[in-house]
Amino acid sequence: MVGLRPRNGWVIWFTLVLALLLSVAPLPSFMEIGRPLWPALFLAYWVLALPHRIGMTGAWLLGLAEDVLYGSLLGQNALVLTLITFLVLALHQRLRLFPIWQQCLVLMVVFGIAQLVQLWLNALTGNRPPTLVFLLPALISALLWPWIFAVLRSLRLRLNVN
Repeated sequence: MVGLRPRNGWVIWFTLVLALLLSVAPLPSFMEIGRPLWPALFLAYWVLALPHRIGMTGAWLLGLAEDVLYGSLLGQNALVLTLITFLVLALHQRLRLFPIWQQCLVLMVVFGIAQLVQLWLNALTGNRPPTLVFLLPALISALLWPWIFAVLRSLRLRLNVN
C-alpha cells in the first residue's frame, strides 16, 4: 500500500454529488417522512472502503454543500455528517469484518444517533418535528445499505478507485 498512487478520486466526489442530488429528488408526499439519508450512506461507504481518501474534512465539505442545498442553518448538516464519519472511522476495523446484516444494524445505530443530533439542533432553532418518526430515515437507510454497498463496491472495483 506504500507504493500505490491514488487513482480515480473523481469517482468518489461524483458519487457524493449524486447523493446530494438524490437527497433533493422529488418523492411522493407519503414517502417524504422516510427519505433515506443518501449523503450519509454514500459517505459511510467511502469512509469504510477508503478511509485514507475521504475523512472528516471531506464530510465537513459535503455537509456544507448539503446545508447550502437545503437552505438550512450553515454547519448543521456538516456537523451531522462529520459525526457519522467519526463514528464510522472509529468502528472502521470492526465494521469491515462484520457480515452485511451486522453492518446494517451498526449503521442504523450510527444514523439514529445522527438523526437525534439533528433533532436536537432543530429543537434549538425552533424547528422541532412533533414525534420521533424523525428516526425513520435511519431505519430506511440501514435497510438500503446492502444495495448501496454492492453498487458502490462494484463501481470501485471496476474503475479501480484506490
